[in-house]
Amino acid sequence: MKLFFKLFFGVATLATLALSQTIKVGTNATYPPFEFINEQNQITGFDIDLISEISKIAGFKFEIVNISFDALIPALKAGKIDIIASAMSATPIRAKAVDFSKPYYNTMNLFIKRADNKDLTKLEQLEGKKISVQLGTVQELAAREIKSAKVMTIDEIFGAVMAVKNSKADALIVDSSIGYGYLKQNPDLAEFLILPDGSDGFSFAFDKNKNKELQAKVDNAIDELKRNGTYDKLLIKYDLK
Repeated sequence: MKLFFKLFFGVATLATLALSQTIKVGTNATYPPFEFINEQNQITGFDIDLISEISKIAGFKFEIVNISFDALIPALKAGKIDIIASAMSATPIRAKAVDFSKPYYNTMNLFIKRADNKDLTKLEQLEGKKISVQLGTVQELAAREIKSAKVMTIDEIFGAVMAVKNSKADALIVDSSIGYGYLKQNPDLAEFLILPDGSDGFSFAFDKNKNKELQAKVDNAIDELKRNGTYDKLLIKYDLK
């Protein structure tokens, strides 16, 4: 009986340690409204709030690690972070290296040009044109599939937007979820095409086959947040609904 209690206490202690472990969440805080740095110099956004709500249900503490988008998966594979929460589209190519949570937001590829560009109206007209994209995104892949396109990869989406505004690029391909926000703020830009992005939607990422328990907890928490209305409240908060 004493041995049983010792074993039980040991298991309980390990469980407590697991719950108290601080999870490192990697993001690239240049992608409003999903992740960005606010006026108080704090990293915030839909993904950050969603992870915060998930942590309350799943029972873990977390800290945010802000790095470039193209460095997120390498950081995950190297064990420097435990989760990627950065509006990352779940694609078959990425799924070879990471495990994805169930999708929590669906988006499309939005094609944007300068409003005074009357010649650009369809995909075929982008052949041979300069296209700006954020480095490491599914939009970069889409741009590279366009025949003879000159793809400008830029670390931050703001820079990719500015490339079109300043006539350094003919068009921009961006997630519709944030692209429409930039269109509202920039009347000199205009949408001319929207297409599926070939992914299952935005998902949280975990190192391949190494964090199944945490992944399951995150999936269950996403379901619960959708059931109890918290998820919809966050969509409204960030003008995503």
